[in-house]
Amino acid sequence: MAKVTAVIDIGSNSARIAIYRRTSRFGFYLLREEKSRIRISEGAYLNNGNLQEFAIERALKALREFLLIAKSHKARKILAVATSAVRDAPNRSYFLSRVKRELGLQIKVIDGTREAELDGIAVANLLYKKDGIGVDIGGGSTEVTLIQNRRVVKAISLKLGTVRLKELFFERGDIEGAKEYIKEEFKKLKGEYHHKTIFGIGGSIRAFSKLLMEKNEYPLDILHGYTYKVEDELEFMEEVIYASDKKLLKLGVKPDRVDTIREGILIFRLLLDELRGEEVITSGVGVREGVFLRDLLRNSGYRFPGNFNPSVRTIIDIYNIDTSLASYEIKIANRLFDLLKDEWELKEKYRSHLAYALKLSRAGNLIDFYESHKHTDYILLNSLNYGFSHQDRLLISKIIRFHKKREIKKKEIEKFKKLLPSRETLQKLCFIFWVARVVNINNSKPEVEIWKEGDKIKIKGKNLYLAKGEVQRKPHFYPVEIEDL
Repeated sequence: MAKVTAVIDIGSNSARIAIYRRTSRFGFYLLREEKSRIRISEGAYLNNGNLQEFAIERALKALREFLLIAKSHKARKILAVATSAVRDAPNRSYFLSRVKRELGLQIKVIDGTREAELDGIAVANLLYKKDGIGVDIGGGSTEVTLIQNRRVVKAISLKLGTVRLKELFFERGDIEGAKEYIKEEFKKLKGEYHHKTIFGIGGSIRAFSKLLMEKNEYPLDILHGYTYKVEDELEFMEEVIYASDKKLLKLGVKPDRVDTIREGILIFRLLLDELRGEEVITSGVGVREGVFLRDLLRNSGYRFPGNFNPSVRTIIDIYNIDTSLASYEIKIANRLFDLLKDEWELKEKYRSHLAYALKLSRAGNLIDFYESHKHTDYILLNSLNYGFSHQDRLLISKIIRFHKKREIKKKEIEKFKKLLPSRETLQKLCFIFWVARVVNINNSKPEVEIWKEGDKIKIKGKNLYLAKGEVQRKPHFYPVEIEDL
């Protein structure tokens, strides 16, 4: 597969280009993304679905510059797809031939089921839960995908989109008519799609999540993986659906989203009832990532290997981390965890947080060795994009940030208290991390004995002179005694 791949997605409302760079076989990161609100479906739904010339011209201009971006990043492969508005257009051949003739770009028009499957591949691999229903509300259609154990098991496309509803109903002020149209389209689901977890995809859902983050004073400026309970936000959904343009702007809706967010949230509101959704996990990924991953994972059943995380792999690749040192330190941490978990009432899940923290703890060395813990905190919080909840990302990064502190002050984590475990629990995890790193301070991976004696951790082994000096010079909150043989 190409080192750099460009994916172009031509939706009913917007066109986007995403540039991905691979760091290893399955490691990758988003290098660049640009969006153009080409509104290729504008006027189509009032003209038997035909794409209008002014919209086609906008699309051609945007695509021409997308190709310049791809070239600037030396993309060796360009995958271009078009969705609802183009596939439904009687004159789509005219549009596709013009793009091919004038730009040399081959666009693949994907049907609704394939579009839903691509959404499913993206969220199944890049969100932190392995089961749920993906919902992608676009300008011309809504895709619904049932996912079980990170596999797409069922997918369908509904003729429900923000631009479609805007032109057919909202511009006439007929919200009740829109509701009846939506419910009629829901009959295609045949009651076969139900799950409490909904993966929210698409511009309208993401825009709504941004409003919630602002309204609820959410402490992280990270959209992908933002989760909320449906019952907590139903009233706000209704407020958005019936809000005026002026009110939407006051709520924080971006100007280019004002004319379609009401339609999108109306579809979403009714669909949540139909699917029996109880929680929404916001997805920053969708069709584009699905196109990329379908190509990347074509020989592995469209899934990453078991226990593989692309963000972890990418960080290791980029920051050239020696994982053999981390493997040893994880073993030490597990032994300490086993000694202390009952007394400290540590949940088993924290074992994996410690492991990830140790595996990635040296990422910040590349920036500044002396402040490595601070830089690693920032890197992980903003780079563990895929497969982790916000709580996971925050805990892993803060274990590294505070592991040297004898006491974590309340004010240092006050901002994140709703997402982190208690200060006492965080302090205990930091202690285990600290001891695991101290024991291996000379990178020799020494053979050691570790046991608990009263209210003290005792460690004995060869080549522990530096480790002994470190615990004497900078003791932690819990006593440690090291014997160098």
